[in-house]
Amino acid sequence: MKKNVSAPAQFNQGNFLDTPQLASGITRFWFIRHALVEQNARMNLYGTLDVPLCPDTLIAQRPMYEALAARLPREAHWLVTPLSRTRKTAEAIWDAGYGPAHADVEPGFIEQNLGDWQGMPHSDVTAYLYMPPHPFWPVSATECPPDGESMVEVTARAGRALDRLSHQYAGQNIIAVSHGGAIRAALSHALSVHIETALHFSIQNLSVTILERLDEGWRVVTVNELPGI
Repeated sequence: MKKNVSAPAQFNQGNFLDTPQLASGITRFWFIRHALVEQNARMNLYGTLDVPLCPDTLIAQRPMYEALAARLPREAHWLVTPLSRTRKTAEAIWDAGYGPAHADVEPGFIEQNLGDWQGMPHSDVTAYLYMPPHPFWPVSATECPPDGESMVEVTARAGRALDRLSHQYAGQNIIAVSHGGAIRAALSHALSVHIETALHFSIQNLSVTILERLDEGWRVVTVNELPGI
């Protein structure tokens, strides 16, 4: 006797990504790490210090801004953090062909607050650490600088922001210009992995990381996608 099998009921085929085109009507976060900061600032731990962008790189990387302007969805809610380097990055993308837009400030996606260690040269920080630094981050994921926060705490606040915004903008695109640490924290939340593991992701300046919120859970579409490359 032939068994009657209903394919749609048996296979979850609708959530496969089989084409380059991303489906509409999905809650989708487009994370962009801000542009490269000024050279002197890069010599120190800057965390949540409001350091300026590198003016020479803003000019030299104009093609990358143009590629971002072409890549990003037009129907989207823009978010920046309280730090000017994210807003300046967003403005550079708008000026490169995206067109005028409005960005709301979202503190949940700000960089790790390194407390008393902010402004300290990288080479001097090791003397103050309680545990070995992460191989791809200045401090261990569980290290909490005095008057600062650990990356575990960053993951918690970034995760709360993701969950809140995914409900607020359900079925829509959200473009969030953020920071390397916060984007790794978002990946930690989406993948349900410890931030110590997520810090192994490379998140370069101006790269795109796309997360989707589906009924089944979070899906990572791309990580560290460099525009125009």
